[in-house]
Amino acid sequence: MREFTGWSKDLRVTADGDGVVAMVGVAGLRMLADRTGLTAGISAVLARPGFHPVHDRGRVLTDIACSIAAGGTDVYDIEALRAQAALFGPVASDTTALRGLGEISDRGLHRIDAARAVARAHLWSLLPDGVPPATYAGGLSMGETVVLRVDGTITLAHSRKENAEATFKRTFGFHSLGVWIDNTGELAALMPRPGNAGANTAADLIEVLRQAITQVPADRRGDLLITCDGAGASHTLIGWLHSLDQAEGRRVQYSIGFDVDEHVRKACNRRPDDWWVPCLSNTTAETVDGLEVTEITDLLRERLTGLKWPTTMRVIVRPRKLFDHEQATLFDTCGYRYSAFVTNTPAHGEHGLNVQRADARHRVHARVEDDVRTTKDTGLGHLPSTSWQVNKAWCAAVTIAVDLTAWMRLYALTGTLAKAEPKTLRYRIFQTPARLVRARRYRWLRLPRTWPWATDLTTATDTIRRMPMPAT
Repeated sequence: MREFTGWSKDLRVTADGDGVVAMVGVAGLRMLADRTGLTAGISAVLARPGFHPVHDRGRVLTDIACSIAAGGTDVYDIEALRAQAALFGPVASDTTALRGLGEISDRGLHRIDAARAVARAHLWSLLPDGVPPATYAGGLSMGETVVLRVDGTITLAHSRKENAEATFKRTFGFHSLGVWIDNTGELAALMPRPGNAGANTAADLIEVLRQAITQVPADRRGDLLITCDGAGASHTLIGWLHSLDQAEGRRVQYSIGFDVDEHVRKACNRRPDDWWVPCLSNTTAETVDGLEVTEITDLLRERLTGLKWPTTMRVIVRPRKLFDHEQATLFDTCGYRYSAFVTNTPAHGEHGLNVQRADARHRVHARVEDDVRTTKDTGLGHLPSTSWQVNKAWCAAVTIAVDLTAWMRLYALTGTLAKAEPKTLRYRIFQTPARLVRARRYRWLRLPRTWPWATDLTTATDTIRRMPMPAT
């Protein structure tokens, strides 16, 4: 048998290292929070007359967010930053951090959102190539449109916590709603909710979208696209989005899953074969054999009018042939299963989309599943406290963590790292070790020569250090 332990025979470990620091890349995240004005903004809104804590509460919250971005899953993980005092300076203890979260009221959470919006506007104004366009069908650009994708997610609770309830998925925990900015990967809004909250509660969807829209800088709110799955198919939500679209100088489009009822199925069966057109590929924009789409608005017009749906709403359907292993249900027709969505984007005109492109644009809503997954991996997968108020404040820290990670990619990283997922950035950037030395009146971080991403981290840190701060 071959010997595999030779490399470690002379290896010994001691705990007396000097001048070595870890989590060097987190310094870039912390500087981003500071130089965008986010730390100062949160500090100002959380300040209380006559209360002068040892650790500023804005600093505490952004430090919690930085620890989450680096892979932390609990308030205690801030101790990893605290242990690097030579790099980060004074950092609050886990007990202070937990107490700081508990001090944040609902009013404080709204003010933190306002501070986030101001910092986001500053960051967007500095992007060298502007805000990237959202794309679909293998690279078709949506131009200046800011795309907001809303979705819900379950966070499991393994012990009794305030507002943890049985969920519609027969699990136990919480059912949060989030809105992600597809152009940038930022988490515009996050609404933690009890586990028994409905997936299609229009009031909650409208509220979380209100919060998300206020996060979009004012000069970019005139051209929005809201996407959602079938949970958004309600008169209340679509009527609200329709009213936003009627405001002068504003274009608010939507693309939302729709219920396939008997009327939709009958309309599909009435549509002549030559009205069905091939779908476009998600990756190449070429037509796909065996996958078709059509619009049935005209066949449903009388019913849509009677139910008082907006007159600008189009209904588009796509059938999928049942797989061999699938059991047909009562609602599957002629061996096909239908899916439908509605949109107010016209078929013609300057901003029009034909049925193929409207369908391709809607199908990329599935990207939000990746956003949900990475957000759960960035703190949302575990709400750490038995207190509902602390958990809501933790969710505010999660939004900051997701935003800081996105800002690092947008502003300071290039190449493959500019598109890397949080786990990749943690391994290659955030958790990088270095030697800290003092020379020529500065502190210098000496990254390992052999670290493959040392140059990327050096360039990113210098780019952030030179970022212009907002005017005060």
